[in-house]
Formats: sequence, C-alpha cells, structure tokens
Amino acid sequence: MINQSRRFSVAPMMDWTDRHCRVLHRLLTRHGLLFTEMVNSGAIVHGDAERHLRFAAVEHPIALQIGGADPAELAAATRIADGFGYDEINLNVGCPSDRVQSGRFGACLMAVPDLVAECVRAMRGATDKPVTVKCRIGIDDQDIEESLDRFADKMAEAGVAALYVHARKAWLQGLSPKENRTIPPLDYPRVYRLRQRLAPLPMMINGGIETLDQAETHLEHMDGVMLGRAAYHNPMLLAEIDARIFGDDREVPDLAEIMRAMAEYAETQLTSGVRLNNIARHMLGLANGRRGARQFRQILSVDACRPNAGPEVLMRALELVEDQPMAAAS
Repeated sequence: MINQSRRFSVAPMMDWTDRHCRVLHRLLTRHGLLFTEMVNSGAIVHGDAERHLRFAAVEHPIALQIGGADPAELAAATRIADGFGYDEINLNVGCPSDRVQSGRFGACLMAVPDLVAECVRAMRGATDKPVTVKCRIGIDDQDIEESLDRFADKMAEAGVAALYVHARKAWLQGLSPKENRTIPPLDYPRVYRLRQRLAPLPMMINGGIETLDQAETHLEHMDGVMLGRAAYHNPMLLAEIDARIFGDDREVPDLAEIMRAMAEYAETQLTSGVRLNNIARHMLGLANGRRGARQFRQILSVDACRPNAGPEVLMRALELVEDQPMAAAS
C-alpha cells in the first residue's frame, strides 16, 4: 500500500504542510502520500509530543518527517511517533537552513553517511513501519557521482525502505535556504542513474517538478515523484493525480464541495481554539484560473484574520468565484 502511495507525494514543507493543510490535500487526493512538516527529534522526546504529532485519521497515508542526528534520540522519537500510527517515518537529510545546520542535522549529514546509517538502524529498531530518508544529490564541493553513491549504499546497507532524492546539491555556505531551492542546477539524470543502480530499492525524485506532465515523464524512470511548492500554491493540481497517476477515475470533489467540507472542518476546529486564518491560509490557491480568484484570495487573506471570523468567511469567498472551468493544470 505505502509503496503504491509513494508514486506521488507532497513534500514536507516547514510552516506549510501542517495538519490543516493535509486535511485539505486529502480532500483532493485519496491515494497520494502526505508528509508532515519536519519535527525535531528533541521536540518529540522532550516537548509536547501530542501537539507535534497528532493528526486526523482522514490524513492516511501519512509520513512523519523527523530531523535529528543522535541515533538514541531518533530511536526514542520514532518509538513515540509509532504510537500515533504514522504509515512511514522519514529522516531529513536535505534541509539546508542555518537553524538545521546549527543542530547538526539536515543536509549537512550527507557528509557523514556512517552516522546517518546508524540513525536509520536505530529508527528501524524502534518501529515496524518503513523508515525512509530524504536527501540531496550532494552538498558543497562533493563529487555527486562518488559521494552520492557512497551515501546511498550506506542507506541501503542500513535497511532503509526508500529514498527521496532532491535532484539538486545544497550549498551550505553562500546560499540561503530559499536560494538553495532554485539556484543549484537540477540533475535529474544523476538521480535516474542512482535509481537504476540500486533497484529494486524504491526511489522517488523531487525538485523543480511543477506539472503533472513533468511528473509522468519522471515516472518513466523513477518509482515516484514528490512535488512541493507547485502542489501547495496550486492545490487543485492534486485533484488530477488519482486519475492520472493512480488510475482511479472516481469523481473528485469540485471547488464548492471542497469549500463546504473545509467550512465544516473549520467549525470543529474553531471550538478547540484554532483561528480561521490558520486554516484559510492553505486555501488561497484553490480558485486559481477562475474568475473572481483575486477577490477569493483577498477574503481568505484578510477577512479570515479578523477576530471571531468563522466558516461563513469561506463560503463568502466561494460566492465570488464564477462557476466556470478552471484553467488546465497539466
């Protein structure tokens, strides 16, 4: 089941792929694999695990991404997370932010594959769920041929269940996290070669993929594709993946049905202290390509932030969108 879901996944994105975002995305796709934001292993072990790890049953299949570099702490965090029922536990070896580097985890771990392998083994010992790794093709001045092969071989030896590979280097010195998402050149053929060499180890490709046409091209070479910002900013793209990627042509909700479902969800969340804007901010791109989209975004951006804003704000935004076909999201 999880191997099939990995054919299309939505990338873990800090401050974006929270539980409200994932509920929205699950309305749009039954089959795609959803990821949490990265959660630091220390926050799970020493902090409020319930706050960091809780999710709704409707979000399955769902993977938890953990950041960390201490095998014992990662094992403890994995053991705690296992009790919440995630379908997969993923170790972040790709994030280039200064905050992550200062904690000696994320992309800088690509320089110490033996330590990462030890982390994977420790995590595997704490759960019977698949333990996976998300990485880059290299960092800084690494030779992406030799160093990536060495890293991936260590992961395979440690028993990793799958690899998600962002097809760019991360430059830990000289580029910001934002620049690291666009400036280092993409090298998809390098990821294809790695997948071919390590088959049948499942391998998914990430980085710079913006359309489903591009995703389908990558699937000719890879076991799965992962989209990040393209899926977030144009969430209706996700409404096409069940049919195009998974062969499930069951009818998907239209915009009105999605907005009504999110209004009902918001009503339940508001009673527990959630503010409407924490939900509405993930919905701004739902009307892209339709007349009235600008006003739709404005209401969700402004009115949802007002004190005591309720689900009626979502329905008022819907009323401003004319009923006409959305622009193609191929």
